[in-house]
Amino acid sequence: MTVSVLVPSSLTREAEDKREATRKLGYVARAATVFRADRLVVYPDRDGETGRFDGGFVSTVLRYAATPPYLRNEVWGMRNELEYAGVLPPLRAMSQTGSESTGSGSLRQGIVTEVGPDQRVRVNCGLQHPISLNVPPKMAVDEGERVTIRISSRRPVRAKLVDDPLPGLSVERTDLQAALSREDAGVRIAASRYGTELTVGRLGTLAGRVERDGMTVAFGAPERGLPDILEFESEDAVDTLSSWPPRSDDADGVEPTSGDVDPGRGFDLWLNTVPYQGSDVVRTEEALFATLAPLSLRE
Repeated sequence: MTVSVLVPSSLTREAEDKREATRKLGYVARAATVFRADRLVVYPDRDGETGRFDGGFVSTVLRYAATPPYLRNEVWGMRNELEYAGVLPPLRAMSQTGSESTGSGSLRQGIVTEVGPDQRVRVNCGLQHPISLNVPPKMAVDEGERVTIRISSRRPVRAKLVDDPLPGLSVERTDLQAALSREDAGVRIAASRYGTELTVGRLGTLAGRVERDGMTVAFGAPERGLPDILEFESEDAVDTLSSWPPRSDDADGVEPTSGDVDPGRGFDLWLNTVPYQGSDVVRTEEALFATLAPLSLRE
């Protein structure tokens, strides 16, 4: 099961300055981490970008936020986009094994600081000193490369280099339709005020699908929701998306759509997770918490 969260490159379009834009992105990264998202994808919305904080800025800050604190200086150094990185909230991400990143048997990110002879490397993985490890057969690593370490004991240190994906949240820049077309996309959900209202009954049906297949959840930008980004006419958005997908007698309303061209533009379900919102606008970072919390429930 894979969980992907999709946000537009115009995510910080209403931010007054770089500090506020950075803080906003920090809350987005934290929401994705709290609900164990595997991928945070920045998709292009160039018409919505203001020019100051484009997709490059958004993805850089999110990637920095997703980098373990003990590796940030070595990986990123000094960059203009990270001027206000100090305002980012700590993610305190747990490892893929379910134990804390400092616990026994946990996966941990490291960076190769030196490649030596006899298939040995030195790796900085946030312990007191870099550690020397054997490189597994058929695995090649280079100096500066980020790798996955399995820690089985801290006192004394027992660890090994493993040929596994880096643990934690990955941040990518990908086209929206490409992200929806992944084999592991699962249930493809568009979060929008124009979508079908989330109810207890619908959540019960949806939870089983999500638990089995995973999900991809897409969000819009401030004052520029997904219907605007996908260039829906406003009246079409209200009429079409509030009842998408169409129900049949034996459908549960979240069956995958067929074909690449459809009224839902590639989504299985348009969902309104704040049906009785008391504010005119729900900010994207607020929508992430409001949407991912119920969708993370299990039967």
